[in-house]
Amino acid sequence: MTRVSHGQLSQATDGFDESSTLGFRSFGCLYKGRLSDGTEVAVKVFNLQTERAFRSFDIKCEAMRNTVHRNLPNGSLESWLHSKNRSLDFLQRVDVMIDVAAALEHLHTRHSTPIIHCDVKPTNILLDGDMVAHVGILALPNCWEKVM
Repeated sequence: MTRVSHGQLSQATDGFDESSTLGFRSFGCLYKGRLSDGTEVAVKVFNLQTERAFRSFDIKCEAMRNTVHRNLPNGSLESWLHSKNRSLDFLQRVDVMIDVAAALEHLHTRHSTPIIHCDVKPTNILLDGDMVAHVGILALPNCWEKVM
């Protein structure tokens, strides 16, 4: 496992610049960035001012520790759906739906530890350069209700 410092993440995201933002959530913000070795990364910065945010962070870390995300998106589905400069045609939208369904099916039934996402929405659907959709921000292992 490679360790990356806060300074390296700051540099990769241009100082957590707004232009690197993929989306805002109730507990923080998600940024895209590129490390000095060329590795693309997604960085979630949590606003840890509540106990619930700390629990959410711990649960997400546990889920992500066992999950390999091979693709960094060029943006979220939300950014494509609400952009004035770009849009998805009907077939691209169908392809996104199929990609999301396949990803969720994999997480629910084919992953070594079943994962229930619990927060599927356009901001958490990430599109790569080929417009293949990837489910991002894997949030909750199947024990969520027991934890909460």
